[in-house]
Amino acid sequence: MPEYNPNRHHRRSIRLKGYDYTLAGAYFVTICIYHWDCLLGDVRDGEMVLSEYGRIVQHTWDDLPNHYPHVELDAWIIMPNHVHGIIVLTDVGAGHVGAGHVGAGLRPAPTTGKSPRRHDLPEIVRAFKSFSAYRINRLRNSPGIPVWQRNYYEHIIRTERVLQAIRQYISDNPIRWHLDRYNPEAMGHDLRATM
Repeated sequence: MPEYNPNRHHRRSIRLKGYDYTLAGAYFVTICIYHWDCLLGDVRDGEMVLSEYGRIVQHTWDDLPNHYPHVELDAWIIMPNHVHGIIVLTDVGAGHVGAGHVGAGLRPAPTTGKSPRRHDLPEIVRAFKSFSAYRINRLRNSPGIPVWQRNYYEHIIRTERVLQAIRQYISDNPIRWHLDRYNPEAMGHDLRATM
């Protein structure tokens, strides 16, 4: 398997046709704000400082395991106009496979039967986007205004080496913000023109 390259695999879906996204495993996701507006905060001296909207996104992200018992959160970061995170889908009751404890959980494994309450990765991301958008729009008194871009990027994490590379990429995001292609100040152009 080729090594994870954030420049090549950045913010576009490479969803595998026919793949069962309810399977246990680790998934890297990137979810972008509509028109790449810097709604979620600012990077100051290499540190992310969340806005009120960013704090709503953080609360919604942190709350995912409370709504989905088979979800664990690994490394994640909220940036001014996007979120990077590793979502781990577990076999309920199978034990922790998230941060610091990897192995078989990285490789999606067949399951013998699916609980009717088990949600797939697209449904979990949709719920995250929907709940956070509703709360943001309620705060800014703008019901129905898009907050997130329609799609998201995801990558199935299959090896420990890739997991560590993605964790590092997430950790380094704030200090590399000045180089980010979706940083409007760094690029000197209106990102809406690229849509």
